[in-house]
Amino acid sequence: MKDFAFGKENFILIAVAVVLIIIGFAMMSGGGSPDGVSFNPDIFSQQRIVVAPIVAVLGFALVVVGILRKPKDTPTSDAEKNKA
Repeated sequence: MKDFAFGKENFILIAVAVVLIIIGFAMMSGGGSPDGVSFNPDIFSQQRIVVAPIVAVLGFALVVVGILRKPKDTPTSDAEKNKA
């Protein structure tokens, strides 16, 4: 079996982080004016200015955690235990 730099936990954390980033950016989108000229005050909603950036930043932080987290070494046989 190949030795990967990341374990299964790392990939799961990174996948969850990418989903959080996508959700954060999706929450920031929209709110434009229907005709392109008039002002829509919905662009300054609490969700777009506060909540969405926090969700996106948490996603970026979780990517860092997913990359830096050390994978657990679980040798399954005695031969593998003696190699280390």
